[in-house]
Amino acid sequence: MGIHTIKQRAVFLDRDGVINCAVVRDGKPYPPYSKDELQIPSDVPEALARLQTEGFRLMVVTNQPDVARGIQTRAGVEGIHQAILDFGLPIDSFRVCYHDDCDDCDCRKPKPGMLIDVAREQGLVLGDCFMVGDRWRDIAAGRQAGCKTILIDYDYDEIEFCEPHVRVHSLSEAVDWILTQSSRKVETL
Repeated sequence: MGIHTIKQRAVFLDRDGVINCAVVRDGKPYPPYSKDELQIPSDVPEALARLQTEGFRLMVVTNQPDVARGIQTRAGVEGIHQAILDFGLPIDSFRVCYHDDCDDCDCRKPKPGMLIDVAREQGLVLGDCFMVGDRWRDIAAGRQAGCKTILIDYDYDEIEFCEPHVRVHSLSEAVDWILTQSSRKVETL
């Protein structure tokens, strides 16, 4: 009998607008500034639990340019991440880009650097992974990395530069689609 390897599957999740509510001002989404502003949508715990039960690793990949802009601190961002974990959400890891656009780094979405780095470290096949986001930058990063992409569409007042594989209105709907896609792939093996 041959040696079987377990294929690692992952769902990459943007933070603000996916895991927690974005703070929307004038039709544009912003991150919460502190733990006090943090709100977790009611469907998120069950949605993440369903993914975890099906064997997906849950990786948050988030741009937090307010640190580079001097509006937020790393400690503030990490405090929000700890509050998310304290809420009981089964997140396996957080990957953060603290740069602004002018830094031209490889990790800031829409570039796929964060996803590629996590995949390399975790032994993931990006074509078997999903990227869930609420903005075009998330979708572009996922597409460039080779992931299937899901946009949680809140109808923000911004131009979209990249089309997702599917549009949904909640993380629960995104999970339904992911699980359907995953079961189809298993059936064809």
